[in-house]
Order: sequence, then C-alpha cells, then structure tokens
Amino acid sequence: MSIQTIENTVYIMAQGAYAHLDNDTLRIDIERQTKLRVPLHHVGALVCFGNVLVSPFLMHRCADEGKAVVFLSQSGRFKARLEGPVSGNVLLRQAQHRRLFENSASVVPGDTASHDFCLTVAKSCIAGKLKNCRQVLQRGARENGREEDSATLTPTADELGRALTRLEHAPDLDAVRGIEGDAAKRYFVVLGLIVRPDARAAFAMNGRSRRPPLDRMNAMLSFLYAMLMNDVRSAVESVGLDPQIGFLHAVRPGRAALALDLMEEFRPLLADRLALTLINRRQIAADDFLERPGGAVTLKEDARKAVVTAYQERKQETLMHPLLESSLALGMAPFVQARLLARAVRGDVEAYLPFCPK
Repeated sequence: MSIQTIENTVYIMAQGAYAHLDNDTLRIDIERQTKLRVPLHHVGALVCFGNVLVSPFLMHRCADEGKAVVFLSQSGRFKARLEGPVSGNVLLRQAQHRRLFENSASVVPGDTASHDFCLTVAKSCIAGKLKNCRQVLQRGARENGREEDSATLTPTADELGRALTRLEHAPDLDAVRGIEGDAAKRYFVVLGLIVRPDARAAFAMNGRSRRPPLDRMNAMLSFLYAMLMNDVRSAVESVGLDPQIGFLHAVRPGRAALALDLMEEFRPLLADRLALTLINRRQIAADDFLERPGGAVTLKEDARKAVVTAYQERKQETLMHPLLESSLALGMAPFVQARLLARAVRGDVEAYLPFCPK
C-alpha cells in the first residue's frame, strides 16, 4: 500500500520514491523499479509523504494543467502545496466562507438549503462519531467475555443509537453540541470496561480531562488525538479547504475549526481503539507514564515512540470504504473524506457523508 490512487489522486508513501514524466505518463519508481504507470490526464493531484522526489518536468506539467502537488512529512504534517496560476483552491475557499456566512442571520429568508448547510455538516460529523463510538462499545462487549461488563457496555451502546435519532431532529448547532457532549460523557464513563481487568485500576479515568490530562488513559488519548489532528489538518489543507473555517466548532483565532470538525468521526477509529489495544496487549503499561507536579500525567519518551509506531501501523491497516466500495489504508481515509467534504462545499453532491466502516 505504498502507492494508492483514490478519486484520481495519487498518494505516494514509499520513502525514496521518484515520480517523473515518461512522455504523457506519470511514472513512479522505487529503488529503480517501476511501481506505477498511469496516464497523466487521469491524475487529478499528487500527494507525497516524506522523502519523495518529484522531477521538475512533472511539477511544471502539473502546474500547467492545474494539477496540485502536495508535500507532507512522512507522518502526514502539511508542508507545501504546488499549483499553477489557475486553481480551484481560492474558489473552493470562497465557497467555504460563503457557506459559513449563509448560515448567519443575514441569510435570505426561505433559502433553507444554504441556511442549513452548517447544521447538516455538523450533524454528519457527529453522526459519524456516534456510530463509530457505538461500534467500539459493541465490539468491546463481544470480545470482553464478562457478562457484568457487557451488561453495562451494551445499554450504553444502545443509548448512543438513541442519540443518533435525537441528532436527526436537532434544530440548531447548540442542540447538536449538547447531544454530542452528553453522548461523549456516557461513552468515556464505560470505556474503561474494555480494558483488561488487571489493568483497570492503573488506567481508570474519571471522564475526559484535556489540559492537562489527569490520568494515564487521558494522557494516551490526548497524545493520539494530537497526531490525529495533525493528519486531519493535512488532509483538509491538501484539498485546498481553509482549516480555520469550520461548521461545527466555533471559529476562533489560531483554531483549526474545520479540521476539528472532520476529526470527530476518526477519534474512535484511529485513537480510542488503538489506546485500548496497546493496553490490552501489554504494549503500554502503568510505569510508562510520568506524573507531573499539579497532577498532569504524560507518556515517557520510550512509550511515546511505541505509541507513534503503533499509530503508523494502524494507519496502514486496510478496510473497505462504505461509499467508494474500494479498499484503502485507514490513514488515507481523512484525505478521502476531505475531498468528499470539498465536493459538498462546492455543491457537487447533496450532502457530506461521514466515514463509518463496518
């Protein structure tokens, strides 16, 4: 999965890969062996992770034809975006800003499609989060094997299902945020029951604490969420969206509100499940954490390296995208979802659909 083509975008993840032109064909070589050949007119954009060499001729040709070349670090942090003088980037951002403006009180009366855009996207993001959180609890109840734990996990999963019904009828963003906050509180109360019994005391959590995390589980979740946020922001920027302009999270200086919106559906998949796996497989233990003065808890250096390695391995796992009906690496899912969100912003599709694999 070192090279993937999704929605006419070529993602190059192999370190040392060389992308160049061969007549009118994009050719990608790894260790002097050709791994991919595709006609350039079939390529919409090129996304390069880490140490990937792109020939000047290919960059010039992409610029001439309006094809973006995006450079990210190996871990997915946004570095740069190369594009020609004519690009959909500014038009996409204009559409994004217009969507936010249309949601204000100045919207033309009766224009419900524009007025409801922010609310619709917000509902989709939270619906994806609730469905994926519900799946974490249901899977935990199945694999736990302890009837007393399942007796708590299953009803909470059912309550998240009822929250989805309430979400459909939420009249405004405040109601959406309230439903999400209540569901998250219920979710984190029982999440520790998925931890193996002999480690529950060490990894007990009294709700979600962020700045700073006050227990080991919160410390690990915060670390994973930070890496996830970095990946999702890279995905948003790679398609040309403005990461500062969100539809669910309030716009504030220095806050990547749109990345936070898109991140919601990925928290259970790329962070919560991984944290539980690392604990249950004894890859992370109680003595891998430091308690700071004031109660803050952080991962030790060796533990951080282990979590980063496990996170990168998790992103390489493949699954079926329910909408595209094609297999892709989990780490590519935020980039696919960012492109789908861009389509919704432009009005190319009726609605944004979250990522909820089965």
